[in-house]
Amino acid sequence: MFGFCTDPASLDSTRWMLCYLTTPKHMNLYYAFGTVLLLLAITAPVSLAFGFGGAILARSRIAPLSWLGKGYIAIVRGVPDIAFFLFFVIALDQAFEWVLHQIRCPDWDQPIRQGSDFIVCAAAKLPQNNAPQYVHDTYAFLVAVLTFSIVFGAFAGNVLFGAMRAVPRAQIETAEAYGMTQGQVFRRIIVPQMWVYALPGLSNLWMVLIKATPLLFLLGIRDIVFWARELGATQTPRFTAFPHGDWRMWYFLFLLVFYLAFTRVSEVVLERIMRRLSHGQATAAGEAQRRAAA
Repeated sequence: MFGFCTDPASLDSTRWMLCYLTTPKHMNLYYAFGTVLLLLAITAPVSLAFGFGGAILARSRIAPLSWLGKGYIAIVRGVPDIAFFLFFVIALDQAFEWVLHQIRCPDWDQPIRQGSDFIVCAAAKLPQNNAPQYVHDTYAFLVAVLTFSIVFGAFAGNVLFGAMRAVPRAQIETAEAYGMTQGQVFRRIIVPQMWVYALPGLSNLWMVLIKATPLLFLLGIRDIVFWARELGATQTPRFTAFPHGDWRMWYFLFLLVFYLAFTRVSEVVLERIMRRLSHGQATAAGEAQRRAAA
């Protein structure tokens, strides 16, 4: 990146390290940090939407809808994350390609399932083989977002379902006595008040989501753990202009500091949100605030 980096062997230690940390491979590491943060920024609200939908279905008085919501929450929560990621990404990718195959290749006369192979026409492949690399990367990222959202949406749904049931029954009965419909009770009483009960569980889920980001490598994305292992491994002069020994411990130590700092910032933000939501509520945190103000 810098002009003086053309001959690394002639550099002093400070400039050598500066050149080393700005190589194209290290740029991939920095890009991977952005990918992780973007994944969290998108997955968190999408997971919450999946969870909210699952909780609403689980509360439904229509039996099939209730079974669907409770089944989604129970099944996804009951499968180990790694197993779900390994299975679901393949299944989701094949489902997309099967739909496109039916649309774009209606005259296809060969079976799609040929033994253990899944074969669709070239027009149905996702992404297309001749597509630019950024298309492949974007597709893999979107599949990762959807997979993470479905998995953590099930856990969020369980938290929200419990939070909805934790809203005091007396308030719901009072609203019904005033003539509110079931929809009005849900929108005006249950949803505004459930968050104070849901936030502790959602906070824990956010921490778990942060720690789960290294699973991106299962979805074909070169994440920060991949690049830390790649860059930290022993580099010989034969293959690189910046040779070094086994530095993986230092790279993984940097990742440790990054995750600890990120979770600490998250704790501070979530704590402030919890204090704000608890103000005036008939909960232990709300009572503590009232006693402190007295």
